[in-house]
Amino acid sequence: MDQVVKMVIEYDGTNFFGWQRQPKARSVQGDIERVLTKIFKKEIQIDGAGRTDAGVHAYGQVATFKSTIPMPLENLKRALNNFLSEDIRILTLSFEAETFHARYSAKGKTYVYKVLNTVDRDVFTSHYAYYYPYEVKEELMLEAISYFIGEHDFTSFMASGSSAQNPVRIIHDIMLKRNGDNLELIYTGNGFLYKMVRIITGYLLEVGQGKILPGKTLELFENPTRKYTTKIAPAEGLYLKEVYYD
Repeated sequence: MDQVVKMVIEYDGTNFFGWQRQPKARSVQGDIERVLTKIFKKEIQIDGAGRTDAGVHAYGQVATFKSTIPMPLENLKRALNNFLSEDIRILTLSFEAETFHARYSAKGKTYVYKVLNTVDRDVFTSHYAYYYPYEVKEELMLEAISYFIGEHDFTSFMASGSSAQNPVRIIHDIMLKRNGDNLELIYTGNGFLYKMVRIITGYLLEVGQGKILPGKTLELFENPTRKYTTKIAPAEGLYLKEVYYD
């Protein structure tokens, strides 16, 4: 009898063309499916909690698949990690209810965006943080952040090409943390539109530089326009931290 297995996965997105399987490019989903197919000796497809773009990383991506499991989950986890490349690791495996789905059962997500905010570039973090050598005023960013909390129409912060039918999302929290030259923005919400976190990050950094007034945020919710949100922070600074379920 087929069982639903939930996987929690971490990966370094540097050498992937994103999460979603692609016929001629390396993807996280594709790599995991190939290994599962090898282990089970039949085609296995997995469903992710969401897609991440090329270069985006994950501490806690979630995926599910259905199959008869002929071994203890701990043995399956060990086999997966033995066969997968070093830039993907399965953190946990668990059995879930038949109705559980990585994407459709999700209630919210947390993303982390990392910024190296210093004049001097660090070659060792070039794939893992956005090098931003401009002075920013955190008090301006925090004022703008306060306007994001709650339910809003995020059309102004959605990239073209999005397939979303409804641009309304709820942001529960955005935390701004600094540790020396390292700046982190931590976003938690019920869902995020295509490139929404990266667009908000680019916008907040522009606010921090004084290029955009914090109060402009309210206008962008009321009268959607991409005029002030053309700056999209690069993929390498973004991490999917956690997916939440009931």
